[in-house]
Amino acid sequence: MTSLAIGAHVAQADPVAEAQARQAPLVQFFLGDPQGYKGPEIRFEGGAAGLRARAEEAGVDLYVHAPYIVNVATTNNRIRIPSRKLLQQHMDAAAQIGAKGLIVHGGHVNKTDDPAVGFDNWRKAVEATDLKIPLLIENTAGGDNAMARHLDRIAGVWDAISSAEGSERVGFCLDTCHAWAGGIELGDAVERIRTITGRIDLVHANDSRDDFDSGADRHANFGHGHLPADEFAAVVREAGAPVICETPGGAAEHRADFAWLRERV
Repeated sequence: MTSLAIGAHVAQADPVAEAQARQAPLVQFFLGDPQGYKGPEIRFEGGAAGLRARAEEAGVDLYVHAPYIVNVATTNNRIRIPSRKLLQQHMDAAAQIGAKGLIVHGGHVNKTDDPAVGFDNWRKAVEATDLKIPLLIENTAGGDNAMARHLDRIAGVWDAISSAEGSERVGFCLDTCHAWAGGIELGDAVERIRTITGRIDLVHANDSRDDFDSGADRHANFGHGHLPADEFAAVVREAGAPVICETPGGAAEHRADFAWLRERV
């Protein structure tokens, strides 16, 4: 796969300039505060229309990561209801800038909850959200009550949302660090996830600071973590999807990560 489309998670003030500094055809960024319920903001000087035009002119694909606090699976109304509202707001803002997808974590239920309630809450969230662009659910690294850490839970979410109106606009983002730290063997991860979801729309390519099944979400630059290099590269190759690196550092470190991956893929 010589034409590997690879980019990085970047600062949000001027994502297109960040892409150009990395010679990348795609970038991912937040719109506003990743830890707050305040709602999205476009920090690009030219606003949403300006950013959309700038990205189109430069030939850069934009991806938006929803705030980490979004948890549409939970049974806690004080979290679930604001999460749904925030998800819709970020969906609208991402569509305004012409983003190719909105990435959201799978969320979790409380310790004593039946996971099936979380699966159904995902179905309700998909039905309640006007999906103007693809919504990409990302597997997560930690937590025994997570909706998208283990394959059986991912299958539960997918079974539930498959009956929802709009489910054809829901895709999957495979994070390599999260898979490793979450206890998913990398060797057949792509095959097993495709069997469940039918698709992989984006890869978050990250090495892992911690051991297999540690539950720790700590990314490392490529070749500096615990992921076996050949299995890591094979995941990217087999997924055949655009790649975003969420690794430490700036443009120079990201370009080094790109080169490391290209050499092996």
